[in-house]
This record gives sequence, structure tokens and C-alpha cells, in this order.
Amino acid sequence: MDYDILILGGGIIGCAVAYELSKYNINIALIEKDYDVADDISFINTAIIYDGSETSDVIMAGLENIGMKLIERACKKFSVPYNKTGALRMASNNNNKGKLDTMYERAKERGIEGVYIIEDNDKLIYDIEPNLNIKVDKALYSENIAVISPYDLAISYAEVAADNGVNFKLEEIVMDIKNISGGFKVTTNKNKFTCKVVVNTIPDEIYIDNNKEDLEKNNDYKNMNYILFENKLEKHINTILIDEIDNGIFVINNPTISEGNLIGIKSNHLLTLDEGIDISKNIFPEGKKEFVSNIFTEVYNKDVMVIDDSKLNSGYIKVTGTHYGKITIAPAIAMMIKDTLKNSLNITRKKDYVDKRREVYRFKEMSNEERNEIISLDKKYGNIVCVCNNISEGEVVDCIRRPLGARTVEGVKRRTGVGLGNCNGSHCNIKIIKILAREMNKNILDIVEDSKDSNILSSRIKEFKEI
Repeated sequence: MDYDILILGGGIIGCAVAYELSKYNINIALIEKDYDVADDISFINTAIIYDGSETSDVIMAGLENIGMKLIERACKKFSVPYNKTGALRMASNNNNKGKLDTMYERAKERGIEGVYIIEDNDKLIYDIEPNLNIKVDKALYSENIAVISPYDLAISYAEVAADNGVNFKLEEIVMDIKNISGGFKVTTNKNKFTCKVVVNTIPDEIYIDNNKEDLEKNNDYKNMNYILFENKLEKHINTILIDEIDNGIFVINNPTISEGNLIGIKSNHLLTLDEGIDISKNIFPEGKKEFVSNIFTEVYNKDVMVIDDSKLNSGYIKVTGTHYGKITIAPAIAMMIKDTLKNSLNITRKKDYVDKRREVYRFKEMSNEERNEIISLDKKYGNIVCVCNNISEGEVVDCIRRPLGARTVEGVKRRTGVGLGNCNGSHCNIKIIKILAREMNKNILDIVEDSKDSNILSSRIKEFKEI
């Protein structure tokens, strides 16, 4: 066999599975169709970490609560930003206020600590969020809820896995999987591999017959309309705010890692910008059209994610479905898969495993003394590429040279935050392209935004030797 285990899909779940399995004496490869891992993560790169109190599904609640604890530990270990904001869940509609009591009782039954009902007590609410600018009669407060940079977490999992021997195969599309004696033959657009076990984390891709019909029966997809507001207010909301307006719409104000405001609105249809801003004023009355820096839409499923190990005897595990808390539950799913395979394959832990990510320098978070020290070692850190976010050339070069380094403009932006400021990259995009071309020894015309055929520059201007 070429490999003991093949992981299909390099999203957050695939990276977490690779990380957990890389701790053992087995030969592993991960196959990803895109140029980069974790392309399933929103480009805004901000995610809520749930505690299991909000969902009606007991299994998902358990996974969220386990995942929350695992993520907090991983973020500390890998120096990934983790901001425990807490969350205030309100109900504008009186008919929905009873749901807060239901959620509170559910949290108590599940043994989730740090969840409280606040009623007719403005002072306590404003102690929690001093900059709240709306009237709140009743709220459910969870002090456990946090905001993280999910791409940083995913790339940390992937980098540690790569440093410990996992072979990442990017730009390979899985075409077919066939049973063979003692395992599987996996065919991609570039290669054919044999393995003992397949862990398929590609959403809704069914190569071997399993519970696809059951999953489709339960699907209940919703639109999540997002509006990103620039950080232009003197007083910032630092707590996640959630308001259920009616049974069809709820709105969430999510403070981002970069201190802006990401407004998410769940609805059954796509919203116009004006509609979105009007709804967002329920919890973010300061929101104005001139503050908007980005808008986008995602589709999610309320409560469906299935770990199907019914074909474990033949060596096939499938993670299928979607879930709004996918980031939170990813490490819990990875632990379950690791424990399952550990028992079935009788694998042993590596003695030389290095559970550490190579250090990342974030110039804007350093003191002047630390900046001067690193500039004395590498002058590239003294050249600011992104003025909006104070990001240096040294950080861009490092993200390209690291294990699983960036190979696209979007890959650089996700890893460093360069180009995600108020100018949306108008000042630094060409700088990123030039650095990528230099570091990868490529023509600048061959540098892509995110994927194949997404070239940014189409041709060279004849009159000039350089662009």
C-alpha cells in the first residue's frame, strides 16, 4: 500500500484529522483539490466558537462543548488569536422570549456552566457590554462564547501535521474510489494511490454507497447574509449580540478579530444591501452604508453533520453534511475519528512527535524593542507592505516559505491579513504579486488570485520592462 490512511479534503475538518492522526506511527496523505488548505473557511476569517447551549441537537451540543475546550487549548499552544467575547442572545419579538428560557434550561440540563438569564436588569446587561446602544428587556448570556481566526487554526493543524510527516497533495481532484484487496485504490486527476483506510471529509461527495439519501431528507439549508462594517466608531461593541426577530430571521453582530463588525442575517432569501442594513440596525444602530467594506452570502445547514463509520470494517469513514458551528466541532470530530482508527488499526503513538508550530511573527503586535530586534535580523520586516494593517514584507515572505506556504494572493491575505484593510488591497495587491513571483521564481503573469485560471495580470505592457 502507498499509504495507511488517505484523508480526502483539506478543509478545517480534514486538517484537524491530519493533525490528530499525525501523532501516530502511520503513513498518511491528505488530498485537496485547491491550491491551498482550508479554502472552506470564509475570507473574513472570523468564526464564533460555540459552547453547545444554543443548539437543539444533543449530539451537536456535545461536539460543540468538546470542540470549544479543544480549540481554546490549541489556540494557546499555537499562538492563534482567541477572544472570549461572551454572547448576549436577545428576542425582539415577545413570542420568542420563551425560547431564551428553554435554552437556559437546556444548558443547565447539559451541565454547561457560565450561562445566565438576565431579565429587567439593565445595569447588569450594560456591565457586560458598556457600549450597547439598544434597549434590552431580556437576554441569555453565555460567557463561554469566543471569536477566533479559523484559518490560523486550520493552517496550524496542517503545518504541525506536515512537520510530522503527513504528505499534503494539493491541486488533486478525487475522481474515483474502488475497493481492492486489503483497502482502496483512489484515483485523482494526477495520480493513483492505494491505501488501507479512507477518511472522506469532502462535503456531500459520495464515492462509496452510504447514507446520502438519509442526509438529503434532513437537509434544511439557510442563507446567511453578511455585511462587514469598517472599524470607524469611537466606542466598539466587544460582545457578540444575537437577536431573533421572528421565526424566519435572526441577526448577529460579531466583533471581528480586526475590531470591525461583521453582521450576519439568517433569512430564507438573499437580501439587498439596503434590506440588510435596515435589519442590522436592530442590534447595530450605528451601521451606515458608507461604513460597509464587504458583503457576501453563505449557505449553511441548521443541524446536520454525520460521521458515518458504518463501513469501518472495510476501512471507510465519511464525514458529511454542513453545520453553522463546523469550526467549533471540527477538532471534536477529529478526536472521534482518531479514537476509532486507533482502536481498529492498533496504531502506536510516535515518540518523536513535535506538537509545536513554527513561530509566527506579527509585526503590528510587537513592541518597538521587538520590532527593532527582528529588523536587525531581517530587514524585510522593516518594509511595510500593508499600511492599513501594518504588515511587513518579512511576514509575507515567511508565510510563503513556511510548510504548506502560500502560493496565491488570497493565500497570503488569509495567512497575514495583508490587503484586508480599508483600501481592500488597492495599495498592496501588486506588492503581494511581486513578492510571490520572486519567492516562487515565477513570472508575475502566472500568479493567481486563488485557483487555477484566476490570473490577475493578463499581459505585460510592451513599453516597460517592469510592472
